[in-house]
This record gives sequence, C-alpha cells and structure tokens, in this order.
Amino acid sequence: MNPSLSKVITILGVTSSGKTGLAVELAKNLPAQSGQAGEIVSADSRQIYKEFNIGTAKPEGIWQDSFIYKDIPHYLIDFINPTKEFTLAEYQKLATQKLKEIASRGKIPFLVGGTPLYLKAVLENWNIPEVKPNLELRAELEQKDTLELFNTLKEKDPEAADLTGDTNKRRIIRALEVIAETGEKFSSQRKIGKPIFDSLKIGIQIEREELVKRITERTKGMFKNGLAKEVKNLSEKYGWDIPPMQSIGYQEFKNETNLSKVESLIIQNTLAYTKRQMTWFKKDKDIVWITSPKEAEEKIKSFLN
Repeated sequence: MNPSLSKVITILGVTSSGKTGLAVELAKNLPAQSGQAGEIVSADSRQIYKEFNIGTAKPEGIWQDSFIYKDIPHYLIDFINPTKEFTLAEYQKLATQKLKEIASRGKIPFLVGGTPLYLKAVLENWNIPEVKPNLELRAELEQKDTLELFNTLKEKDPEAADLTGDTNKRRIIRALEVIAETGEKFSSQRKIGKPIFDSLKIGIQIEREELVKRITERTKGMFKNGLAKEVKNLSEKYGWDIPPMQSIGYQEFKNETNLSKVESLIIQNTLAYTKRQMTWFKKDKDIVWITSPKEAEEKIKSFLN
C-alpha cells in the first residue's frame, strides 16, 4: 500500500458473477463510510461499443455528461463506434486518465469488469509496444478458418492463445500479426511499469453450479429481450467482420438459424470463457475473494482508512 498513489477499488470476476450490481451498491454506500462518492470505469471489452446492447449485457443507462446507471456515472462504456478498431493501448490510456480524473475531484474511482487484459494493463501500468497493422498479412489470415488460426497461435504462443480463446478471430489475428512483425511472443511483450494506483482488488467468488444457472438464465433473458432481432439488425448494417460481431452472443448466429441451438452455443461458449477468465485471475495473488457485499464493504472501509 503506497499512500502517495491514488486509491482505486477494483471489482472483478467472471461473466455473470454480479460485478456491476456490487460495484453500484458499493459506490452508493461509500459516502457513509468515507464521505466520498464512487464513480465507475468499465473494464469490459464488449460493452465499449455503441449499439451492441443486449448481447453484451450492457446496463440500461442513460447518457448525460457520462453514461449514468442507477445514478452512478460509468465511463468507457457505450462510447466506441462498432467499426473502429480499439486497441489495448488506447483503453489503457483512457482508463488511466479517467481514474486519475475521478480521484482529482475527490471521488473514489472504481475499476469494474471481467476483461483480464484491460484490468492488468491499467493496474500493472504495462508498457505496450505499438505495432502498426500489417494489412497484407491480415488479409491473408482472414482467409483462414478461426480454429486453424487458433491452433497456429497455440503453437507459437500458448499463453496468448489462452487469452484470446478459440472463437475471437480478430483478436487471434492481432496476436499473430504482432508475433510476425516483432519476432517475439505476443504474451511476452507486455512490460510492467511502476504502479500508478494503489488498488484493492476484490474478486467475486461464485460456485460453478450457481454460475451455470446465472449464465443460462441471463442468456434466455437476452432472447426474450430481443437478442435475435438485435443481431439481425447489426449484421445487416455492419456485416460480420467488425470486432464486436465476433464476440460471444453474436458470432453464434452467423452460421446457425436454429435459435435453440444458438442459445445453447452462447451458454456453452460463455461458460468456456469464464474458465479462461479464472485461469488469469488465479495467477493474481493480490485478489481478495469475497462472497457477500458485506465482506466487500468491510475490506473497502479498511482500505480507505
């Protein structure tokens, strides 16, 4: 703990563990504990995109000066055009700036999400090498099957393959592109810098049986809320090649018309993704795992004092 650094409360966990709900509750309760309200910076690589709402489980907030959900300002959510390529380095820069800005106004910054790369890049102050896109190589790789590309990445850089998963073609191609351009593993090029923030990392612990139940219920709820229509409209507007269309909740519709099968695939792929998330989170020994909001409040109170 470094008293000279701005304090940041990080809420992390796997998909459907309840991160947003817990963070909002904690942010609202902070004034009673410390006299300071909380504001949230999102660390979700899918909810950054405009128009992609149901399939990303984006909170139903409203835009004012910022994205407001349940009276709490949220940043880096619902702000990127779906056709724009948005890099890890760009996220790191914007998130770092926003966390500092929140602290400078006397508020408590929360960093909330389940995208391990986003969280680590900010909290570990990564020095991320800037590798320009190789359009010729990308065009060549685009012609290949996603699984074939994934297996190639797994051979060249198993750690990077664990991170990208076997379904996100755009992310797999980017990793292969960086390897080709630098001659080094994609996973080894991130260098940790001096810490910028003093962060309490709170992880939400959830039993597997409960997680399966939540993901199943959430997916069914997405279909009831019009996921199929959202995907149809977005695919007709943008096609299938933009980054958010290749994420879970959207990609499953591309080659499958049976909605029951699509629903099963989304549940299956989401559960597989949670396993990859936990693989990364388990490597971080600084995470304090909690099972209730009360536990989290006690940890935060001690941290802030």
